[in-house]
Amino acid sequence: MTLAAPTLDPAEVEKFARIADQWWAPHGPFAPLHRMNPKRIEVIRDAILRHTGRTAGGRRPLAGLEIVDVGCGGGLVTEPIARMGASVIGLDAAEETIKAAMAHAAGMGLAIDYRQGFAEDLAAVRPGGFDVVLALEIIEHVADVAAFVAAAAALAKPGGLVVMSTINRTPKARALAIVAAEKILRWLPEGSHHYDKLVTPPELSAALEGAGLRPDPAIGLAFDPLGRRWSAGDDVDVNYIMVARKPG
Repeated sequence: MTLAAPTLDPAEVEKFARIADQWWAPHGPFAPLHRMNPKRIEVIRDAILRHTGRTAGGRRPLAGLEIVDVGCGGGLVTEPIARMGASVIGLDAAEETIKAAMAHAAGMGLAIDYRQGFAEDLAAVRPGGFDVVLALEIIEHVADVAAFVAAAAALAKPGGLVVMSTINRTPKARALAIVAAEKILRWLPEGSHHYDKLVTPPELSAALEGAGLRPDPAIGLAFDPLGRRWSAGDDVDVNYIMVARKPG
């Protein structure tokens, strides 16, 4: 198997490495992810159960599945997935971030295999090794979208899933996810996202298809500022999740 060089932008890796110790601060720079996380995890869990023919009963509905969380950050999704019974590898390019994730998981008594590295590195040694590949809020930070998606696809088993989430490239997303969240409300460090690097659902779907995957329609995640809650549905104007199956 021949894969391209690592597709993550070094400047993006360094940007998040500088705030690695704040991943689990609920009111810190990753507060928006903490707010989104319950609904995001619910959507991901339900997609995995639907595609694998499992039910949501019991505390460990993902038992027996091998899952890799690419760009895992501090483990905000990695830990809940592990609690649901999956065998999980958390992969991130920043050493500082992996150390923070390992320390938090140890404090929670969770056995998670955290590794510093790139999707391309892992795909070279474990091609087709995972039932589910997660790549959440990372596609907007890579240097080459198609190459990164190809690396994620290489990690999935035949019949496995690749699940990606990101921010859409729309005027509404610019207003809410960049101007409001970064410049006005200061929910995120300014410069966390660059509008021209955001990926639309048709673009991501095309990249997934180009990597040999079969994507489902995007699932939107929308925030209600009055009710202060997230919901999942057809509104993909700002945040969305896309699930794709690898044939086989």
